[in-house]
Amino acid sequence: MSNLGDIKNKGAGLREVARVEGLHRYFTTPNGTLEILRGIDLTVTGGRMIAIIGASGVGKSTFLHVLGGLDPPTKGRVFWGDQCPYELPDEKRAHLRNLKVGFVFQHHHLLPEFTALENVALPLIIRGDKKKRALEVADNALSTVGLSERGGHLPGEMSGGEQQRAAVARAIVTGAPLVIADEPSGNLDRRTAEQLHELLGTLVRENGCALVVATHNPDLAGRADQVLSVQDGVLSPATKEA
Repeated sequence: MSNLGDIKNKGAGLREVARVEGLHRYFTTPNGTLEILRGIDLTVTGGRMIAIIGASGVGKSTFLHVLGGLDPPTKGRVFWGDQCPYELPDEKRAHLRNLKVGFVFQHHHLLPEFTALENVALPLIIRGDKKKRALEVADNALSTVGLSERGGHLPGEMSGGEQQRAAVARAIVTGAPLVIADEPSGNLDRRTAEQLHELLGTLVRENGCALVVATHNPDLAGRADQVLSVQDGVLSPATKEA
C-alpha cells in the first residue's frame, strides 16, 4: 500500500464528518404512502467504518442516497461537517458533494471509453482541477489500491476486482472525508471480495476517512467498527455476526 500523498485526509480521524437528525424518507404510491426511513439519528466520524445490514428492500440504499446528497429527505436534516447540503441549490450541492463524499456502488460505473486513469481523474477535472494535476493525483490513487500498472487499460480490459478497485480509487481521489459504499463486493467472488474488504479497511485506517457501507456480506460487516441494522425504518445496533 503506497503513501496516500495528496489524497490523504489529514486530521479526519475521529472528527465528525457527517450527521443525520430525525431522518424520514417517504414515497407516495398509488396504494398510499410508503414509509422507508422513520426517524434516524446518526453521527459519522472519520477513521471508522460503519456497516449497514438488513434484508433487501428495508431501506439501506435509500439511507445511503440521502446521506450522500443524492435524494432529499422527506423530513430531517443531513450535515456534512457544519454544512447542510439540502439547503443548497442543486448545482452548489453537487459541487459540495464532489468535495465531501466519494461513492462506490455494486457496479463500478466506470466509463467504458476512458482508461482507468482517466476515470479516476474525472471527479478532479469536474471540479476544475488542471488535467495534468488531476492525472497525477489519480495515478497516486490507483497506486494506493494496487493498480499502478493498470492505469492505461480500459475497464473492459480489467477483471471485476480490478474494476472495483478503480472505483474505490475514484471515490478517494478527491480526499473526501466521507466514502459511501453500497454492496461494493456484491458482484465479486469470495476471494476477490475479501481482498476488496481488506483494501477498504486499510484505506479507512490510513486515510482517516469515514466509510459507511451497506452490505449482506458477513466478512465485510465483521471488519466494521460499528454494525447497524435497518428494521422498520430505523437503525439499531447489531452484532457483527448478524
